[in-house]
Amino acid sequence: MTASPRLSIGLPVYNGERFLVESLDSLLGQSYEDFELIISDNASTDATTEICRRYGRQDSRIRYFRQPSNIGLSPNHNFVFEQSRGEFFKWAAADDLYARDLLKYCVEALDEYPDIALAHCWTAMIDSSGNVTEAAKYPLATDVPSAPERLRSFLSCKTAACDMYGVIRAEVMRQVSPLESYHHPDVIIVARLLLHGSFYQAPDWLTFRRDYPERAYLAHPKVRIRCVNNDPRRSNRLKHPAARMLAEYIWGYVSAIRDAPLSPADRRECYRHLAHWMTGWAVNRARPRRPWDPSGEPAPVPGHSPVSIHAVVAGQEGRPS
Repeated sequence: MTASPRLSIGLPVYNGERFLVESLDSLLGQSYEDFELIISDNASTDATTEICRRYGRQDSRIRYFRQPSNIGLSPNHNFVFEQSRGEFFKWAAADDLYARDLLKYCVEALDEYPDIALAHCWTAMIDSSGNVTEAAKYPLATDVPSAPERLRSFLSCKTAACDMYGVIRAEVMRQVSPLESYHHPDVIIVARLLLHGSFYQAPDWLTFRRDYPERAYLAHPKVRIRCVNNDPRRSNRLKHPAARMLAEYIWGYVSAIRDAPLSPADRRECYRHLAHWMTGWAVNRARPRRPWDPSGEPAPVPGHSPVSIHAVVAGQEGRPS
């Protein structure tokens, strides 16, 4: 393993045996190789530990940690970042897949554009069998110079929280608050990052996000249960009711704007965009939600896939398509 890798990848995992091997193969098979892979096993009770230790013996880039007890999803994400040593940092999910050239394109973009905070790519959705179910072009204007415009665009579509899994400048990540345990903390992390700098999106589907009923987000549709999953210390219903989790979520946006390196004019404009979004958000929460998805977002429209994971993801060559 390189003494000081340029890139650190943090993979928090809990009972991930079902897809972990595929995810590890796709990460370790990257064309860009100057990275460390930090795995934090959140006291798994399945074969996750055995898989991680086996891969650790095979590849010296892996640093494996096992938590003595389940510390929750958010603290586990924070832990892998705290252990990182690279100039760049990326979170990875134990059930997602990554094209061979993902890291290469992201690192090249960060080297070429020193003002960007994060580099990522278009994200396609796959099912439990690895079939692409949705592949849409990135819809947001997070690449523009104006921080208020980046925030306005981001508020229009929360699915862009997938940007949390881009390659981030570690120095920028250290300037934002760690991942919290209220409602949608991943969204707030992305909002904080985009207020520190613009994003670069490689115009190709290089990340494949696994969407299946057992995924943590879909398996826990209620706000309070999701937050307890994020951090078990939230389990006291009296101290941490759902209303508090939602209030902290809104405050996360306010504090993100307050703490960002913005001019007074830009800060006022960001608050204006936030106030406009909050009005629409309150109205939408009062409406009945679509039964297919607890998030209330419209269902994707199936169609012909423009990409095949078997062609671009390491380790998928011999798997049935």
